[in-house]
Order: sequence, then C-alpha cells, then structure tokens
Amino acid sequence: MEPQGTITVARALGLPALRRGLPEVVSGQELLDRPVRWVHAGEAPNIAALLKGGELLLTTGLGVGPRPAEQRAFVRRLAERGIAALVVELGARFRALPGPVVDTARSCGLPLVQLHREVPFVTVTEEIHTEIVNEHYALLRQADVVHRQATEVLLRGGGVPEILRHFAVFAANPVFLEAPDGQLLYAAGPGGTPPAGAADPLQVWEGLRAPRTAERPEPPAGSVLADVPGGGPGPGGVRARLTVLPVAGPLGPVHRIAAERTADLLAVVLLRARQEEELAARGRGDFLTDLAEDRIEAADAPAQARVLGFRPGPGAPLLPVVMRLVEDPRPLAGGGGGESWAALAHAVQEELAGVGVPVLLGVRLPEGRVPVLAGLRGATERGAVAERIAAALRAGVERAWPDRAGARPPVVVAGLAVGWDAAGAELRHAAEAANAACGSPPDRGWYDVRSLDVDLLLWRLREHGDLAAFVDRVIGPLLTHDRTARPPLVPTLETYLRHAGRKAETARALHLNRQTLYDRLARIASLLGSDLEDPQTVLALGVALQARRHVR
Repeated sequence: MEPQGTITVARALGLPALRRGLPEVVSGQELLDRPVRWVHAGEAPNIAALLKGGELLLTTGLGVGPRPAEQRAFVRRLAERGIAALVVELGARFRALPGPVVDTARSCGLPLVQLHREVPFVTVTEEIHTEIVNEHYALLRQADVVHRQATEVLLRGGGVPEILRHFAVFAANPVFLEAPDGQLLYAAGPGGTPPAGAADPLQVWEGLRAPRTAERPEPPAGSVLADVPGGGPGPGGVRARLTVLPVAGPLGPVHRIAAERTADLLAVVLLRARQEEELAARGRGDFLTDLAEDRIEAADAPAQARVLGFRPGPGAPLLPVVMRLVEDPRPLAGGGGGESWAALAHAVQEELAGVGVPVLLGVRLPEGRVPVLAGLRGATERGAVAERIAAALRAGVERAWPDRAGARPPVVVAGLAVGWDAAGAELRHAAEAANAACGSPPDRGWYDVRSLDVDLLLWRLREHGDLAAFVDRVIGPLLTHDRTARPPLVPTLETYLRHAGRKAETARALHLNRQTLYDRLARIASLLGSDLEDPQTVLALGVALQARRHVR
C-alpha cells in the first residue's frame, strides 16, 4: 500500500520523464512500494556519504568503479544509507549493468533500475519533486479537513471525548489520551462493528501495559504520538499525550500531522480547571455504560476495569450504585452558572475515598447520571456500603454545586450484590430504577432497587395511554378537586395508604385530630365513589397514586 503523502518508487517509474527512458527493474521488484523522499543525481564514487536516505538516485554509472570489489562496495554503501532505489542510465558508462552491481543489489534488498534510453535528469528531478510537493500539499489539506471537523465538534458543544472519537474514526484505529504519569484519561475506538478479532480500546491498552516494568512501556512501532502542551511553564510543558495505535491498519504521515493539530486543539480544551479529572470520570462512565448495555463481555470486564484503576478482591461481590440528578441535566453539561462536572467528579471522588472499599466512579453527562461500581468484602455489608456511598455522592454534589442549595437532592439507587457476570445487567436495572424514582418523594438517602419494582414497571408504561386512563379513572375526581379546593386531599390519601389504613397513625402523621381525618376520608370516599376499607380498592388507589408521578 502506498504510504500517505509520499510518492513510491513504482509511481516515480510510471511518470512520463522516467517512462521515456524505458525503465527495467533488475532487482527489488517486490520493494517498489518504498517511499521516495527526494531525488538526487550524481556520479561521485562516494555519493553515499552525501545522502540521508529515502532518495531516488539517478546516475550514468561513472562513479560505480571499474573493479568488481569497487562496484559491490558502491552498491552496498547506498543500501546501508537506505536510499529508495538506484536508477542507472545505460550508454555513457555501461552497455549492460555489471554482474557484481546486480548481485549486490539483490543481496542487499535494493531496488535497481536500468534505463535503456537517455533522459534529461533535470526533467526527471523536476517532475518527481513536483509530485512529492503535490502529495505533501494534499496530505496537509486532508489533515486540515480533520482539524476543521474536530473544531466544529468542539463548537457544537462537544469536548475531549467527542474530539477523540472523531479522530479515531478518521484514523480507523483506537486513540488514547494519557496523563504525563501514564494514567489513562480516555480511550476511544473508531466505532461501528469492529473487524473479526479486533479488541476493545481498553483491552488494547491493557495488552500494551501487561508487561509491568519499572519504566513506562512505549507503544509499538508504527504508532503515532503527539504531546498535548500546557502542562507547566515554558514551551516544553506537556499536559497529556495523544497516542494512536496501528491495530486495525497502518498509520501514515497524514495521521501524524492530524494528531499534532488535534493535540493543539485538546490543549485549548484542557486549559479549563480539572478537565483531566472530568475526562477520566467520563471515560469510566463510558466503560460502565458499555458494561450495562452488553457491549463488553463479562470475561473481559475485570481486565478493562483494572486499566481504569478498579481492583476489587478476587471473587468479591460487586455493588452497582447509580446517582441520577432529578433536574434536567442538559444545562449542567456546559458548566453554566458555576456548575461544573469537573468539580463534581473531583468532589465526589474525594468523598468516596472514605467509603473504605474499592470504587469505580463514572459520569454520564447526557443523562445527568453518575454510575458507580464498588467492590465488597462480602454480600452482608451491602446495606452499610450503599449508605456510605449514597452519603458521599450527595455530599459531593453539595460541595461541587453549592448554588444548588435548596434544590431537590439527587436520587441514589443501589442494586444487588453480584459478580462480574451479572454486574452489567444490575447496573442497567439500577439506572432505570433511578429514572423511575425521580418522581418519588425526596425523603430517602438512597433506594434499594427492589423497593422500586412497581415504580419501574409504571415508568416503563409511562408512554402507554392506558396508564394515564387508569390514573384518571381511579383518582381523577380527587385530582380535579385538589386543583381548585383547599385543603388538598391527595396527601391525606397517600398518608392513609402508607400507614395501611391505621387512622390513629395517619392522624398523628398529618397533625390532625381524628374527627378532621374522618371527615377528610369520608370526603375522599364520596368523591371517588369507593370503599376505602376494601383491599382491592386500596390496591388500585395505591397503584394509581404511584402511576400519576410518571404520567404528569
């Protein structure tokens, strides 16, 4: 395959100037895809000392030497210098190429071409150099298009993850951003259906880091690296490193140029405070979401989690926890009004440090969701750890966003303690339950996912017209009453059902005398035409009251 932004030996031989010389490839036919960096013409015996490598050397053979030993040495020195090919014009010095020249070129793996007709070397040089410049210009234009598209992604509200995913699609290979100390901040794949045998980006990174050595392992040959500036005083300060690995296909010069321009763009984004912390949290959030949506095999998940710093004990139960912001999360994604996801990630991470168990925290900006995976020592500590995690999550929100004081606290749902084989499904269940719990009264520090089964069922039916019709049929008159009359009667009915019809406890909870409560219950029964002592009626009323939170 022809390297991007270059002209190969084969292409050079196909240009009109060299084609007029009737070129014949004598050796190295399989090496004609070598890139040509420049063209040089010369007749000096020590011409190899003047070359840097990658040149197409044009000669009439005057400097080759008359003796076989000189001829072999001449060709060997050129091969050692790494020239692209040797082109000899027959006639002035040789009527046919000497055997030592041909044999040495073959043994050294050097493309050797003889021209049967005389051609002006200056014309050949001009033509090939023009092609090289045009190819380089085309390469720069292509890299400029990638940079412009990445800038548009940023202007549309995207951040570092979106820019990295855009670059991964362009490179058709996984892209990584790591901190100067080697910590992985974010990994992005090219998306779509990976080719057979292709690995997830986190698996690729884990494979790269598998040989644990004292020194940081370098990426394999053919990788593209670009430093993201801005990590300290002076022009040499590095804030992060962009790495593209040639997993699905080779990388060319255009990828290097585009990576350098993308790194400069990332530097601008990372100038905002603690962006690396938010970026790492978003990367963990993507992993947890992929796990929940079955895009990661359970067998691969522990290794990928280790890459992200999560190392629970062997065979330890895992506790999925999901925090969901009740308000619309979209205004928060941009950090408006002093609210910043970077600050939230930092504050919550610090609060979670005191929980006492391994914790993997992620953020999901589009949904306003914070998924967490904790490693337990045993299933019996589930409740205690869930309590501590919920308190840490809520404290982190209060610290990061103090101007939200008085707003409705976030919903926190804890799933069941499970192994890796069920962790994804339980994360997904907890996330859905957190969505369903957003309409519940904010009177709990956290919810056990099992207590939300009815709410979750009703939430899944929220778009179905029958659910709204059911609510209207069962408690519609009561809702109509409360829109115009005082006092409202729905809170009385809710409290009555919550206390299982025990009137004395209901009266105390509502701070009413018993006769007032009896009057209100009688009014409710009259409006609904129902018997509040009938078990089936009580069941229907309870379900309707829960359902109205999802159909309003």
